[in-house]
Amino acid sequence: MTRPDPRKIDRYEPPNYLARYRERQNRAPEQAPDEDGNTPLYLRRFRSRATAPLREQSVVHLDDAEPFTRDFAQSTREKEIVAPPERRSQEEFVAEIRIIRHGITQGYSTDAGLTPMGGWQAHQRGHSISKSTKEGQRVRIVCADTNRARQTAEQIHRGLLDGLEQWQRKADVSAPEAIPELRNFGVWTPDGLRDVTSAFRQYQATMEKLERMAVGDRPRWLVEIDRFYRTQLGGADPIHMWLTIPLMYFEPPAMCVRRFWRGFHRLIEQWPDHRIIAATHSGPIRAFATWAHGYDPGEPYNTEEVVVKVRRGGQTALVAYRNRVTEVNVPPPDEFPAWES
Repeated sequence: MTRPDPRKIDRYEPPNYLARYRERQNRAPEQAPDEDGNTPLYLRRFRSRATAPLREQSVVHLDDAEPFTRDFAQSTREKEIVAPPERRSQEEFVAEIRIIRHGITQGYSTDAGLTPMGGWQAHQRGHSISKSTKEGQRVRIVCADTNRARQTAEQIHRGLLDGLEQWQRKADVSAPEAIPELRNFGVWTPDGLRDVTSAFRQYQATMEKLERMAVGDRPRWLVEIDRFYRTQLGGADPIHMWLTIPLMYFEPPAMCVRRFWRGFHRLIEQWPDHRIIAATHSGPIRAFATWAHGYDPGEPYNTEEVVVKVRRGGQTALVAYRNRVTEVNVPPPDEFPAWES
C-alpha cells in the first residue's frame, strides 16, 4: 500500500495557530487584541507595541510603565553607553574617547608593523566606528609613536572613511597624529627611559655580551627586565606581573593612567566636542581599565577598545570595557603628584 504524498493533500482548514494569526492580521488596528490568560506578558506587550501608531512609538512616556520604544531599542542595540530615559536629560558628554589596542603585529622584539591580519582588524574597527559616527561629527585620530600603533591608526582612518562613504555620511575626520602621552610603559636603562620594546633590544645585546665574556655582575636594571621577559617566555602574564608587583626600573601603572588623562585633557581643550580615537598599547590600556573598574579585567585583544565618555565639566566620566560600565572621578590636569622628595 502506497502512502499519499503529503504535499498533494488539500487541507480544507488551516492549523489552529495559523488561523489565529490570520485573525489577528485581519483585525482592525483600533481594536484591542484578543488576549487570554494563557498569553505570556512579553508577547502581549510586543503585540501592543506593534499595533500602536508610529507617532506614539517615537515618544518615550516617562510616566508610563512601558518605557520601550523603537528609538530606544535602536540606540541600545550597538552596546553603546546609553543613559536610561529618565536620566538622559542630565547626561551631557563633552567628549567620547575610544582607547584601542593595535592590531596583530609581526613581533615584539623590534618596533615592527602590523601583519596583513592586523591591518584588516584595524580597518574593520574603523568601519565599525563609522556606523555610530553622526552626520557632520568631528573625529580626531591620535596614536602612540610606534610602527604598530601608527599603522593601526592609519587603517582605522581608512576604514572610517570607507564606512562613511558606504553610509553616505559626511564627517570631519583628521589624519592620524602621534602624541607622546599614548606611548607604551617605559623601562629605565643606562640610556634613559625607553619603551619596553626598545629596552628589549638593549637587554638582549647586553645579556649576550655578558654571557659571552662571562665577566662581571649583571646590572640591577638588567636583572629586573630579565625577570619580566622570563615570565613571558615561561608562558605566564608579564603585564599582570607589572600591574601587581612593584618593579624598581619600570614605569608604574598609575603613572601611565595619569599620562593618558593628561593627554586627554589636552585633546579635549584643543578640540572640544570631538570624538577621539586613540590607538596605543595593551599595557597602559589594561592599567587604565584596572584603575577604572577596581580589578584586572584581563589583556585586551587586538583592536579591542575601552570607551570613555567625559561629562560636561570634566570632573566625572563613564568607562566601559567588556560589558561593564563604571563611573570614575577624572584626575585634574594640574594635580599631578611629585613623588620625589
